[in-house]
Amino acid sequence: MTAIEKLKVLKNNLSKLDNLTVAFSGGVDSTFLLKIAQDVLREKVLAVTVNAFIHTNKEIQESIDYANEINIKHIVLNINDINIKEFIDNVPERCYFCKKDIFTKIKKVSNENDINNIADGSNIDDLSDFRPGMKALKELGIISPLKEAGLTKQDIRDLSKMLNIPTWNKPSFACLASRIPYNHKITPKKLNMIEKSEEYISQLGFKQFRVRHHGEIARIELKQDEILNFLESGSSNKVCEYLKSLGFNYVTIDLLGYRTGSMNEVL
Repeated sequence: MTAIEKLKVLKNNLSKLDNLTVAFSGGVDSTFLLKIAQDVLREKVLAVTVNAFIHTNKEIQESIDYANEINIKHIVLNINDINIKEFIDNVPERCYFCKKDIFTKIKKVSNENDINNIADGSNIDDLSDFRPGMKALKELGIISPLKEAGLTKQDIRDLSKMLNIPTWNKPSFACLASRIPYNHKITPKKLNMIEKSEEYISQLGFKQFRVRHHGEIARIELKQDEILNFLESGSSNKVCEYLKSLGFNYVTIDLLGYRTGSMNEVL
């Protein structure tokens, strides 16, 4: 099917729902889903954004701004701590325990607003990576309309561009915990180091990258066609100096470049 045909399937599926809560992170997928859901279901849509220490302040603010822009009911769910042993210990199934906890809380908010359907922004490409969180979504009865319509990440970007949805070319993002190797404890300090590191590199003009936290080592994944520019522009010296000021002793560049889910390569 073409992207346009998949969009028709998505709209048809959404039209069968009485109401919908969208877990809205402000990323490419959930922003697209929220806008299409609003087009189909109008005022019967609620956006819920989780504000936890695994998310950046920038992502939260962008979510708030877009919800205001399209004038949709929006709740920011503040989670001050994720006190789950398996999450803190960062076991390979970390995402399962985290999503189970977070979506249980979203479900409570949804019920309080008399909404009985909850959707996340998973797409068909997510099936090709290690995603233990999907098991939690299934157990809680969370639906994934983009995945069910067969939409890929590229489909979503193309359709977002066509529909003037501003996130069509937004870099992919994942929670900050995904930057820490499995079985290395997750702490607020580490997450803060990662957030500040990535914010600094973003300010230098780089779009799609990751800073992985390996104890005293920061491993930077840049798109391969940006590595040379990073080295020759003087950015590398600035980044090294700044990241060391945050507590890293060594700063490295991964020669394989940026790729989604690189921490899963060890599994």
